[in-house]
Amino acid sequence: MPKISETTAQQSKTDFAKEPAHVSNFRYSLRVLLGRKAVVFGLVIIILLVIMAVFAPLLAPYSPYQTDVKHRLEGPSAQHWLGTDSVGRDTLSRIIYGSRTSLLVSIVALFLASSVGMCLGLIAGYTGGIVHAVIMRVMDALMAVPMMLLALTIAATMGGGLTNVVIALGVSLIPAYARLMCGQAMTIKEGEYVAAARALGASNFRIAFRHVAPNCFPPLIVLMTMQLGTTVLAEAGLSFLGIGIKAPQPSWGNLVTDGYKHLTEVPMLSLAPGLAIMLMVIAFNLVGDGLRDALDPRLKGVI
Repeated sequence: MPKISETTAQQSKTDFAKEPAHVSNFRYSLRVLLGRKAVVFGLVIIILLVIMAVFAPLLAPYSPYQTDVKHRLEGPSAQHWLGTDSVGRDTLSRIIYGSRTSLLVSIVALFLASSVGMCLGLIAGYTGGIVHAVIMRVMDALMAVPMMLLALTIAATMGGGLTNVVIALGVSLIPAYARLMCGQAMTIKEGEYVAAARALGASNFRIAFRHVAPNCFPPLIVLMTMQLGTTVLAEAGLSFLGIGIKAPQPSWGNLVTDGYKHLTEVPMLSLAPGLAIMLMVIAFNLVGDGLRDALDPRLKGVI
């Protein structure tokens, strides 16, 4: 048998040393996520909006409730960069504080919807049988009504206000999470590692929440990110219709409503909060698309 020459062996060692080290799934996903300029743009917008909401008292030039009737319905000026509303309140300050309300409503409503929806979907998907049939038929009944219409009905029945809007939006979003979680659980529970855990004597509760649920999260995270923008838009729609956040508490929806009444006089009153809503929705959608690509195993190797 011919011997391998020393030069060939040395070359093999050199080639092996040049091979790239193994990249973890987290680093790979992060590289895919940040490798898209649109996603980076969306992340920058989200970070700026979060900073604006958290540090609103420091960034707002005036109190959002401070009135000045002598300077009502003024256009942009050095004192009021985006003008004033019908009672002389600074529009920029109300937009900055309104970001707090919009983000709070969206995050809390999504937390409520995802928590309840994931639990129901996991129970239905893992248990199967009559439990699956009952839970899914209830979800089908809720999904038969469009999300916005369902939220509108619940909010109109309960009345406006921050708490009622959060409940209305949260309930209307539950079916999407329940159905997605159920489908994921039905697929994952047939995996070999689940069968191995069952053979080792693990309880159904441990299997469901220790082995099945964590592997269902990637598509659910993508859904949550993309629905943050949808929830902001839905809250603005409810406030615009007068059954959302009540004045004088600022929210981007009721700011658009207040400005709509004076659209021909001071268009900035509606244009500025409408632009803020548009930017937030676009940013969350861009980041959601990026997360989908980064977490989708079928896209491995595509950057």
